[in-house]
Amino acid sequence: MTHPFLDRIKAGPLLCDGAMGTYIYARGGEMDGCFDELNLTDPNAVVNIHREYIAAGADIIETNTFGANWFKLEQHGLGDMVRDINFQGAKHARDAREVSGQPVFVAGSVGPTGRTLPPVGMMDPKEVRAAYREQISGLLEGGVDLLMIETIGSLEEMTEAIKAAREVSDLPIVAQMTFSADGRTISGQSVEDVAKALQDLAIDVIGVNCSVGPRGVMRVLRAYRACLPDDMPISGQPNAGWPTQVGDRLLYPSSPEYMGQFVTDAVNTGAQIIGGCCGTTPEHIRAMRSALDQRSGVTTTPRDVVIETPREQQVLLPADEPTGLGRKIGKKFVVAVEIDPPRSLNPEKVLQGAQLLKDAGVDAVNVADSPMARIRMSALALCYLIQDRIGVETILHFTTRDRNLMGLQSDLIGAHVIGVRNIIALTGDPPSLGDYPNATPVYDIDSIGLVKVLRAMNAGTDAAGSPLGRQASFTIAVACDPTRDDLEEESDRLYQKVSAGGHFIMTQPIYEMVTWTHFLEVYERRHGPLTVPVLIGILPLQSHRHAEFLFNEVPGIRPTDSARERMRLAGSQGRVEGVKIAQELLLEARDQVHGVYIMPSFGRYEVAASVLDALSHRDLTVALS
Repeated sequence: MTHPFLDRIKAGPLLCDGAMGTYIYARGGEMDGCFDELNLTDPNAVVNIHREYIAAGADIIETNTFGANWFKLEQHGLGDMVRDINFQGAKHARDAREVSGQPVFVAGSVGPTGRTLPPVGMMDPKEVRAAYREQISGLLEGGVDLLMIETIGSLEEMTEAIKAAREVSDLPIVAQMTFSADGRTISGQSVEDVAKALQDLAIDVIGVNCSVGPRGVMRVLRAYRACLPDDMPISGQPNAGWPTQVGDRLLYPSSPEYMGQFVTDAVNTGAQIIGGCCGTTPEHIRAMRSALDQRSGVTTTPRDVVIETPREQQVLLPADEPTGLGRKIGKKFVVAVEIDPPRSLNPEKVLQGAQLLKDAGVDAVNVADSPMARIRMSALALCYLIQDRIGVETILHFTTRDRNLMGLQSDLIGAHVIGVRNIIALTGDPPSLGDYPNATPVYDIDSIGLVKVLRAMNAGTDAAGSPLGRQASFTIAVACDPTRDDLEEESDRLYQKVSAGGHFIMTQPIYEMVTWTHFLEVYERRHGPLTVPVLIGILPLQSHRHAEFLFNEVPGIRPTDSARERMRLAGSQGRVEGVKIAQELLLEARDQVHGVYIMPSFGRYEVAASVLDALSHRDLTVALS
């Protein structure tokens, strides 16, 4: 399975962000403090720095976890917080990306342990590898896109870090060594020694960072390029020169303009990733972005501008006709994929995700309505943008949590007018779960009441029976959770939803078809045959930790014991195994239900596309009874 980062790096150079630690220090942090601890104690500061780098033009942002291994954290009495600090570091970077709306990659920053391995030192390599494994597992659980193992001064330690990464993950790895002014690592290896050794390990990019500034990094990049195959990407992230002590502060001499010149030289040498290390700031990255864009012949675009797509792609429906999805349900095997709206004013990343899903052949894109009661862009607005700019139908998740009966109907009328007419009726997660636990929920009606309102509109009236002037043409979906402990209660509620006017069912994620068939037996025993089509929910697992997190902490999602064990045994191949489990379920569901509803985690829409590869050679037009 390919990875978007590896696909993107083939298209042209990527700009990484600048320093985290020295930037925190420059803003008043204590040099002898633990910068990684800010992930727990001052998350807003970390998120804001990420946002500054994204706004400056970075394509990759690194998590605030450079020193978040056991050896480094234990020096601050935080040895038992490795998982939490790394998990939160990844989460804060992803939050910054969500707020920006930009399609940037989140790299898990993995720095040195500070221990010396044989043959020079006495540290047991197994302990070092275990420390890296613990750190990387936390980053993986937090949802990073790739790993940036950096500022490593010995091949022995780099080898242990890479092996640890491969034991728990199949994510892309950028391995960046640091070199002294004489062109050798701290442990004495030459650039050629490093290049030869790292080629034999399972990494994707070989690089250099920190070191002694742009000039020294350029020497290493030229040496790399001379001794590495042309198809091996290289990276360079220099310090902003050699620091000097002025009073009680460290100052770095390289100006943003000087770092911009480095970009030109590095790309001319063949570097595919360029960025900054110690002493660099968002101003340096902004200058580097400008230099990179000038070299590519493009105009630097402010990061809050959304690129328009052709108007002819828009999906608009005649007011009195059923939706395209409504015409397909029950006649072909339907595929829908969920997208979460961004936590920002910029929808560019999710629009790109919608385009990828359209290209993969999905029938509809689900748009969630502030899931887990966390503030996001209006789901209705995003549905319109996706249909207007990408040209694929949407299914709007519509909750009764935030609207009184009057506002709810007004929004539905507006949705109908702009062509958003596939609605899944939901009650919504309570505000107590989200960012504003003291917010007041409305709940004038629940999801069953919402289905009744939609049915009334399809008959031409509002909830009070007043005429709307014409009949609406909503296609109404209802939700079902076949994993609940009380299946009799769930089946009774589903019966009420279908009886109220639901046209088809979308389930919470399951991991074996027996989960659905068992629920169906309970339903039919109490209410007779199910009379509407069903789309089974599928949520691909990313890793063993991801499976355990969902099982233990997320309501309504219960990976089976078998799936959890498979993910445990998969180890570093968790993402691949998760797709395999999802594909097996998809093919089994193909002959028993009317479609699937895929929910990719962490906005990884390419994972949903990989799951759908299982259908590429199968007939999807056979109607089910």
